[in-house]
Amino acid sequence: MQNAECRMERQNASAANLHSAFSIQHSAFPPIHPAEGSAAAAVPPVITTSLATLLTSHILQDGEIVLMILKPSLWFLLITGLRFFAGVLIAVIAAVLFDERLMGKNIVYINIGAALIAARLMWAILLWMGRVYVLTDRRIVTLGGVFAIDIFDCPLRKVARTRIIYTTRERIFRLGTIQIIPAGDEMPDGLWQMVPRPMEVHEAIVAAINRTKQGGLM
Repeated sequence: MQNAECRMERQNASAANLHSAFSIQHSAFPPIHPAEGSAAAAVPPVITTSLATLLTSHILQDGEIVLMILKPSLWFLLITGLRFFAGVLIAVIAAVLFDERLMGKNIVYINIGAALIAARLMWAILLWMGRVYVLTDRRIVTLGGVFAIDIFDCPLRKVARTRIIYTTRERIFRLGTIQIIPAGDEMPDGLWQMVPRPMEVHEAIVAAINRTKQGGLM
């Protein structure tokens, strides 16, 4: 493993391999233990995936303990494509209303609109499948990407601060984005986007950071 410094990496992967890597199934990751604090225990259940192999062989260090694995809420599928869906629907409705001035039939416009929405929804599903948030006793990691895997990897002792960001759409669905700000300006911030129960997840992250900086888990 490289030096435990904040870094952003990109690894090439085919869409088929990525689909396999993030398919949800049973794995050996342990759930959060009650002894790790009430804040951590209140976090939503760990999402276990076949990503265990990738984490073990490429990301996790010897003796590193996974405290939490999360994925964005399923509302991610709707929220990320909301403007596109709305634009397509408006265009289809306009085409139907002005059908007499346009060449074609209503069913053609409806089929085109449905195909565009289905394609955008499929893209959102691929983005959701490829996005995983990992908190260990040493680091905080974000994995994302479709045709290439982007890795945000920052040791907890290198995290300057964290905060919760709410967009209007996230507030509607009771979601939130957790921003991880590393010490120094050598790399961009990490984002856990559209996380369910963001306050409880944030409390667990802060608790892990505090324990690490105080030497409790070093």
